[in-house]
Amino acid sequence: MARISTHVLDIAKGAPAAGIAVELHFAGRLVAAAYTNADGRPNAPLLEGERIAAGPWEIVFRVADYFPPVTPTFFDDITIRFLVSDETGNYHVPLLLAPHGYSTYRGS
Repeated sequence: MARISTHVLDIAKGAPAAGIAVELHFAGRLVAAAYTNADGRPNAPLLEGERIAAGPWEIVFRVADYFPPVTPTFFDDITIRFLVSDETGNYHVPLLLAPHGYSTYRGS
């Protein structure tokens, strides 16, 4: 089964990041939206099916409201663009988040 999934870890706290709005976009169109749970993951994959369209996808993480008002942050939204080349593949795109930086990679 092909899928696109994500999770968010707050590397400043060393814990999952709950309550972050996550959006999945393809070809300029919103495909799915969810919030991260206590484990830092949406309750289900953002997209799952027999095939996923090849091409550029985007996951937008709305992080501005995640950090407390007393914590200065640098990012409001973080957009990760990635390419789907295998329409039957599994694409896990984690976000490692801190108030002034982030990192990502293709997970498993």
